[in-house]
Amino acid sequence: MPDNFSFQSQAKCSQTQARAGIFTTPHGSVETPRFMPVGTLANVKTLTPAHLEAAGAQMVLANTYHLHLQPGEGIVAGAGGLHKFMAWKGPILTDSGGFQVFSLSEIRTIGEDGVKFRSPRDGMMIHMTPELSIQIQNDLGADVIMAFDECPPYPASREDVAAATDRTYRWLKRCIATHQRSDQALFGIVQGGVYPDLRSRAANELVDLDLPGYAIGGVSVGEPGEMIEDIVKVTAPLLPPEKPRYLMGIGTYREMAVAIAAGVDLFDCVIPTRLARHGAVLVGGERWNLKNAQFREDYGPVDRNCPCYTCQTFSRAYLSHLVRAHEALGHTLLSIHNVTELIRFTVRIREAILSDRFTEEFAHWLAPSTRSSANASC
Repeated sequence: MPDNFSFQSQAKCSQTQARAGIFTTPHGSVETPRFMPVGTLANVKTLTPAHLEAAGAQMVLANTYHLHLQPGEGIVAGAGGLHKFMAWKGPILTDSGGFQVFSLSEIRTIGEDGVKFRSPRDGMMIHMTPELSIQIQNDLGADVIMAFDECPPYPASREDVAAATDRTYRWLKRCIATHQRSDQALFGIVQGGVYPDLRSRAANELVDLDLPGYAIGGVSVGEPGEMIEDIVKVTAPLLPPEKPRYLMGIGTYREMAVAIAAGVDLFDCVIPTRLARHGAVLVGGERWNLKNAQFREDYGPVDRNCPCYTCQTFSRAYLSHLVRAHEALGHTLLSIHNVTELIRFTVRIREAILSDRFTEEFAHWLAPSTRSSANASC
């Protein structure tokens, strides 16, 4: 671990690989397992830092690719780094931009040196290399930065996935050579698609590099939920128990519960704010569309058991009205609840691990029979 970083395991489940821990960074500690809200452009959509703090957020994300395009890492660095720029005092993680770059399949070219693509903003040609990704992240100043990786889509042939996995490893070594800041922890990303042997090989190669932390990438890119679970169950136990483990792009109740049972500590996903912008709230693992007529005269709170500002202050009828009227306040209030809900879910799991009641209290989410449409939708 670099200076000012540490990971301490506090308790372990007696029946699974689940653990409760504390990940310490220069800007504070994160109690794991924990859901992290996504703030792609240095903001979690429609929410202020005060909203996030009240929701229980301890660590947030920002994205290298998007911030490079707008406003540019130089402007962020000129403000004193991401923490000052977005007025967030807690830990920040920046994604490398790899997923976003590789999603531009129509306008990018992959080579051993990196990826060339045209900016969707102004058409400017950009050559994103492992070195450039790290340099941008060094300028942004997040606590945790991610290695630049190749994220193959699903489905993809074994040959293509193996090539992408090997290139990710070679790029990782270039990222390590470029990384300059001791106050930032560089995490490697395990790729390998849906092929267990490729995942195992990639994990073992990354572990040999003795990085501060490890992420499982290349999931939730179109594969069925059952495959995601299998990937995580194979990969997570291969990663060092004394280092934090991060599952990228995952945020449904079941996916997080199953991953935690496999030993994963950190999660992120755009689900809570994206659903809010479409008028939906998360309640007990279900997705409720507040545009539905049943909520127009429902004067109760969204969730009577939720302590968030939205649930303590406004009725379903009022929120339904805001959503139907396309009022921006509705997006904010629904986002407050949804972010709070996913963070509370991981906090409750943490408390259950500390009391060794995880499998008992969350059996519903761990059992194969819970693969329901309600969970899939949230």
